[in-house]
Amino acid sequence: MVISPEKVKIVAITMGEPGGIGPEVIVKALFCAEVRDYCRPVVIGDAGVLNEAVRFSGLPIEIRPISAISRSKPAVGIIEALDIKSGAPFKRGIPSKNAGRAFVKYVKKAVELAARNEIDAIVTAPISKESLKLAGYPWPGHTELLAELTNTKDFAMMFASDRLKIILCTIHVALKDVPGKINERLVFKTIGLAHMGAEMLGIENPRIAVAGLNPHAGESGIMGKEELSSITPAVNKAKKKGVSVSGPFPPDVVFHKAYNGEFDIIVCMYHDQGLIPFKMLAFDSGVNVTVGLPIIRTSPDHGTAFDIAWKNTANPSSMLGAIKLASQLEVRV
Repeated sequence: MVISPEKVKIVAITMGEPGGIGPEVIVKALFCAEVRDYCRPVVIGDAGVLNEAVRFSGLPIEIRPISAISRSKPAVGIIEALDIKSGAPFKRGIPSKNAGRAFVKYVKKAVELAARNEIDAIVTAPISKESLKLAGYPWPGHTELLAELTNTKDFAMMFASDRLKIILCTIHVALKDVPGKINERLVFKTIGLAHMGAEMLGIENPRIAVAGLNPHAGESGIMGKEELSSITPAVNKAKKKGVSVSGPFPPDVVFHKAYNGEFDIIVCMYHDQGLIPFKMLAFDSGVNVTVGLPIIRTSPDHGTAFDIAWKNTANPSSMLGAIKLASQLEVRV
């Protein structure tokens, strides 16, 4: 049965780290019939690797290599793959130089297609930062790679689940370096991106909370000065612009407030401040959205999971959520 291409977005899913769980969660997610209710999925990656993932998972589904998006003919029981060979062999369950070279090719191709309006959104399967480094690339992750490829200066990682949404001021930064990165301009910019990201999710006039950096949000400067020197001035500046924003709140209470509906999204100062509570609540269902790009990009909120890669135990729920959300979002820049 051929599926009508009318009125659904074409979502490109980059295969990610070949040696990780990306190929497995992709084929498991695309085996779910519901995916085709809201998008036309096309995988960008190595069709041979995807075939192996299908064989390994035992799913009754076929990989169909295509040479161009224009040749896509979606059908039930078929996963279409824009076939980009990985080249030299990669290793399962560990990072490698060859894997890094391969998945960067997938992402670059997806961005090219988005720039030509051949696809409507990108979903990226997980990659390894170590593989990026082994391959000689400077980017610490997908987010920075996509920002460079799209010439985006102001961007942020937002994570969305049913009851908690967060956005990060700093991303892949060592904890010892975070205080030196926090300044009024960065926090103010991230508040603006939080507003944009919430609106992308369909939340109009979002209620934004800002977390403090230090315990008790600095306790009036007793436990740290960043709240007084940078975070509070940014919050006040955003308020004057008409943004519904509050804080800085003590980090140990603000997530409870948002979880119980008091706020729509939290501006977090650093990676683990936001990701620890978020993944505790939504490890298998949360979705990562890059806010500020001129294209739609989502991804699962988990990593390559090398410890369970190619063992047919990976849960595709977060990949399913990422595909569904990508098909619903609209660019707001």
